Amino acid sequence: MHELSECTGYQPIQAVYNETLGPENDIVSALGTIANMNTALFILAFAPLCNPNVQSRGVVRPNLKARSSSTPTGAGSTTLAATPTAIPVKLGTRRFAPTLSSVLKAVRASGNSLTLKFVTKTDNTNIGSRVYLLADDTKYQMFKLKNQEFTFDVDVSNLPCGLNGALYFSQMDADGGMAKYSNNKAGAKYGTGYCDAQCPKDIKFINGEANVLDWKGSSNDANSGTGRYGTCCNEMDVWEANSVSTAYTPHPCNVQGQTRCSGSQCTSTCDQAGCDFNSYRMGVKNFYGKGLTVDTSKKMTVVTQFITADGTASGALKEIRRIYVQNGKVIQNSKTNISGMSAYDSITEPFCSAQKTAFSDTNTFSQMGGYTNMGKAFDAGMVLVLSIWDDHAANMLWLDSNYPTDRPASQPGVARGSCATTSGVPKDVETNSPNASVTFSNIKFGDLGSTYSA
Repeated sequence: MHELSECTGYQPIQAVYNETLGPENDIVSALGTIANMNTALFILAFAPLCNPNVQSRGVVRPNLKARSSSTPTGAGSTTLAATPTAIPVKLGTRRFAPTLSSVLKAVRASGNSLTLKFVTKTDNTNIGSRVYLLADDTKYQMFKLKNQEFTFDVDVSNLPCGLNGALYFSQMDADGGMAKYSNNKAGAKYGTGYCDAQCPKDIKFINGEANVLDWKGSSNDANSGTGRYGTCCNEMDVWEANSVSTAYTPHPCNVQGQTRCSGSQCTSTCDQAGCDFNSYRMGVKNFYGKGLTVDTSKKMTVVTQFITADGTASGALKEIRRIYVQNGKVIQNSKTNISGMSAYDSITEPFCSAQKTAFSDTNTFSQMGGYTNMGKAFDAGMVLVLSIWDDHAANMLWLDSNYPTDRPASQPGVARGSCATTSGVPKDVETNSPNASVTFSNIKFGDLGSTYSA
């Protein structure tokens, strides 16, 4: 067993990069205080290197003039601008830690926007990134979503088939697991404690221990692999998208909080498929895409509302609703156009049940506790995650093509986007679209109806 602090090279290697911002960048910070951000301060800290495949991590920290210690809980709306606190950055799974210049090219904050670039090359290569929002130097910012809405602008015009620019919430521990696991000496500051509903087994450190037991290298990714353990938790995918398709998806689990799994537990603890709303999959193929109703060649505003049965933050989670705003126009979500289903335009438990029946899928969403368990996770608080990635398991076909590929495309629920079933192979995407990127900006969190306007 390796403690995180035992690895050679663990002491932070810090470097500073200043990016001057104009005085017009007045923001409301994630902690609820008006702040004028004149300078973004980027501090990078490399991860332990006792395993040659360990991920590198960094911290991106805009330097604010003022902030509050209050938790964002919907008194009006809150704007997150270039992340007003700290963001730990998981910078891929390269064999060696990326250089400072590679890090700065991969993840860039400017004004109220954050751009994640797909492939960056200096003297080393970095592929993809994942970032988390911190409340301070030691804790992730926790979001309690019930009876609230979460809004952001996004530009996916530079994301082709096979890529995913994602924004989601994960039920990670606020401190990254330091209090629960005595071997974890790093914590949220260094991006520890990750988990999601896929119970990923490629995470290098779980519960404060190196995931080296039974480690097997990936057959199609020289920089990845799987260990004995996975790490599970409730996950709310607010936005998984490229320029072709998008989906939003709750993934409940039968556990609460970050939980280590092994063996069959890693496929039986969470609803890995989730209950997704993908307009293309739900029968409306002319709604989302370049030149369509929601035009992915242009920036758009995405609003997600978490509605309760009694209209309070303590009520039972009832519905997750999607709204778009583009070119000054509010665009309501598309309605399902599937034989045997009513015209649903949001995710409710009746929608999930009807969808699973229509698509001949097992209703794992219900088996894993549905909105009851998702609501408990929302009550506990969720960590905000943003990422850009390619898919070494299924080539992202589940998002933007026909999937599963052993079913006919004419079968309801199989067609999820217009990409070819031969698309999305990571080697091809990394070679042909290295300059792909996604930009998130103008992120807001607040009471229902408070974060957007036409």
